[in-house]
Amino acid sequence: MLIEVAGVQARLGRAMELAQSVCTEYAGDALYHHSMRSYFFGAAWGQARGLDFDSELLFVSAMLHDLALTPPFDSHTLPFEEAGGHLARVFTAGLGWPRERRDRAAELIVLHMRDDVAPEQDPESRLLQVGTSADVSGAGLDAFDPVFVEALVAAYPRMGFAESFVDLFRDQAERKPGCAAAKLVAGQWPDRTLANPLERV
Repeated sequence: MLIEVAGVQARLGRAMELAQSVCTEYAGDALYHHSMRSYFFGAAWGQARGLDFDSELLFVSAMLHDLALTPPFDSHTLPFEEAGGHLARVFTAGLGWPRERRDRAAELIVLHMRDDVAPEQDPESRLLQVGTSADVSGAGLDAFDPVFVEALVAAYPRMGFAESFVDLFRDQAERKPGCAAAKLVAGQWPDRTLANPLERV
């Protein structure tokens, strides 16, 4: 199955279709749409720069990266991105991925909440960082063609995403005060997220 948004494609093989199915089942519409937009933002950024990246790895990680914010997979001790990394290992083990590739899926999910990764060192991790940052807080949106952005939001509407996502992070911060989400909540991130221009597209 081929999904395309304004010239940016995702050709879904079995692993990608199953990851998408799991995301739609557990994430809810707003979080699922965020996961799809995160993939397409990242893929568009990489495509525009001629980066050679593993689209299957990026897509699967994008579908799973926030599932540990949902009640069935929430950890009361681990930061959500670390819990999500463990979830990715289990999911991709079921796909028969080798240990190294399972570790890579987990790594992408953990690193999307860490400091920026250089694209020449780890393109997939950088693309997930770019995609999630653009979609959540609007960081780096000026790097994208407005026609692409409008088409992406039309294909996967926001559905009040910013407000609900800030609430999820505030919940994480309250229960896990040492986590990366807590540091974001303590700063200007909530305001930036709620003021994301995508909320008005």
